[in-house]
Amino acid sequence: MTTTSIDIARKIAEINHPLNRESLHALADILVCKKYRKGETVLQAGEVCRSMMFIEKGMLRQFYFKYDKDLTEHIGYENGLIICIESYFKQEPTRLMVETLEPTVVWEIPRMKMLELADKYSDISHLYCCFLKNSLIESQIKADVLRFEPAHERYNKLIQLHPEILKRAPLVYIASLLQMTPETLSRVRSSMFQS
Repeated sequence: MTTTSIDIARKIAEINHPLNRESLHALADILVCKKYRKGETVLQAGEVCRSMMFIEKGMLRQFYFKYDKDLTEHIGYENGLIICIESYFKQEPTRLMVETLEPTVVWEIPRMKMLELADKYSDISHLYCCFLKNSLIESQIKADVLRFEPAHERYNKLIQLHPEILKRAPLVYIASLLQMTPETLSRVRSSMFQS
């Protein structure tokens, strides 16, 4: 069975903020479905992030390069949003890249069309605020965990908040996401299995 834009609009509203029937259809009308194979680049550094991406199926990794090292910023999967927030708001080129870790289906929510709907419908305006609030809260939680928690607590937090990442993402990206070496991640995992 094929998923339609109205199905996705309903799912987005269910997760984030309820919408009335008219708003639901208006949101569905602006959604753009994109399908990617595993390992495809969705957004390249230097491009402008013009849409939020709601993940219907699959897994995406947001990353950047620092001193020629590939560092994972975020990993998103089903029912999550991917957004390069600074590029999205300023409409300037991003330093982040987005690639697929699995075959992936995303529904783009174009920025300009979303802003037009937010001006027209108060419930879509609330939905848009929820997107941004959730994104900021997730960023703050991640920043606090990385700043204040030792390696094993970072790993435990990931188990609690995002067990799917641990089941499906390559260990090298999980280690990078947690700002530890793959060797440290292996030690943390083995010490947890021994206790």
